[in-house]
Amino acid sequence: MRTVGVEEELLVVDPSGTPVPLAPEALEVAARHGEGETVEQHDRAEQESSAGADNEAAPPAAHLVPELKEQQIELGTRVCKELDEVSAELRRWRSRADAAATSVGARVAALATAPVPVQPVSTPGERYRLMLDTFGLTAMEQLTCGCHVHVSVEDDEEGVAVLDRIRIWLPVLTALTTNSPFWLGQDSGYDSFRSQAWNRWPSAGPAGPFGSPAAYHQVIEELLATGTVLDQGMVYFDARLSATWPTVEVRVADVALRVEDAVLLAGLVRGLVETAARAWRSDEPASDLRTEVLRVAAWRAGRSGLSGDLVHPLTGRPAPAADVVGALVEHVRPALTDSGDLDRIERGIAEVFRRGTGAALQRAVFAETGDLTAVVRAAVAATHGA
Repeated sequence: MRTVGVEEELLVVDPSGTPVPLAPEALEVAARHGEGETVEQHDRAEQESSAGADNEAAPPAAHLVPELKEQQIELGTRVCKELDEVSAELRRWRSRADAAATSVGARVAALATAPVPVQPVSTPGERYRLMLDTFGLTAMEQLTCGCHVHVSVEDDEEGVAVLDRIRIWLPVLTALTTNSPFWLGQDSGYDSFRSQAWNRWPSAGPAGPFGSPAAYHQVIEELLATGTVLDQGMVYFDARLSATWPTVEVRVADVALRVEDAVLLAGLVRGLVETAARAWRSDEPASDLRTEVLRVAAWRAGRSGLSGDLVHPLTGRPAPAADVVGALVEHVRPALTDSGDLDRIERGIAEVFRRGTGAALQRAVFAETGDLTAVVRAAVAATHGA
């Protein structure tokens, strides 16, 4: 069975519901407990990685680390084989992040954007400083929280074959995880405004089919050669090969408000990777859906989530969200059956359609209270299962 790991970015907020730049202090506390990296430690590791230092001696471990803004903490699970492990890891590390934040007078919330107006504060460090200098307002305003899922692959050949075959399904994952309807104090009109803000980065978004590892790495080299993309970590494709570990990393999702929705995402991504690898071994060609159409499909997913039509990956035409999600499940059904995940995934999808995504909960709280800080406080409760 393929292994899976999850990275989540969480918003640091004060008791009133306002994002606060207390992540560095919280991470100092986590580091003293052996549960994370300080800003200084993380910056040093980033510089060593950019310089080509060998960081592959130890397997990836669960952790808490800084992100671009001081109002964020990132968590990462250990490598998992079962979805029950993913669930337990996410609950544990959300709890540890919250404990570190609580120690400095804050909480963490799984919100993909800040509902209330906030002035993002950039995390110190050479790499983050260079990002600000290079990308200006895009980097200054980028206070968004995503969820990244890593699934193991045998090698780059299998990994690129997977990338070429899962690309058409990735907008469906965005629609299932929408959790960012508000942006700086107003309803954006999108279920995932994070996806819109994120795609301001020049290297973000869907990629075309690569065809081979050589072609994939050539594209990376050409992007770096422009002098615009600072390093390989800034190749923000919707799905990419990890530069460090033998995994495919899928990066299209908002951070999920509820743990079970993040587990649903992890199960679907693993199912997609396994299904794609099987298709490649059987010499089934990758879809030739144009990247231009795929970009529109991704926009549509972020705009209306599950509340309207999506672009069907197999036809390129609009279809009800429930039908498109159903097509995704049918596509990965054999892989989910073999991994023992099918029942859990079907129950999870039914639950999302029954009670709505994180975006639906946020809008419901605001409709009831008229108070965006109440939205944040409700999100804190949902983040931790209350």
